[in-house]
Amino acid sequence: MTKAELVEVMAAKAELTKADAARALDAFQAAVTGALKKGDKVTLVGFGTFEAKKRAARMGRNPQTGAEVKIPARTVASFKAGSKLKDAIN
Repeated sequence: MTKAELVEVMAAKAELTKADAARALDAFQAAVTGALKKGDKVTLVGFGTFEAKKRAARMGRNPQTGAEVKIPARTVASFKAGSKLKDAIN
C-alpha cells in the first residue's frame, strides 16, 4: 500500500476529505519521528510500539570484493506489533 492509497482509505473510513486525511497522516508521521529523535517510545495499545534502537558498530564484508568494511554505529527505527494487530493478521 502506498501513502496515497493509505490516505484514500483513511479518508473513506473517517469520513474526511483526502486533504484532511493527508494532513492527519503527515502529522502522525511528524509526531512519531519527533518522539523517536528524542529517544522516546510511541506506544499505541493493541497496535504496536515504535522505538529507536542503537545498533553497535561492526565489521561487514563487501559481497563483490570480499573486503572487510567497517559499519559505523547508528540509531534505527524499530516497530514491534501489538497483540491485537498480531491476532488480526493471523
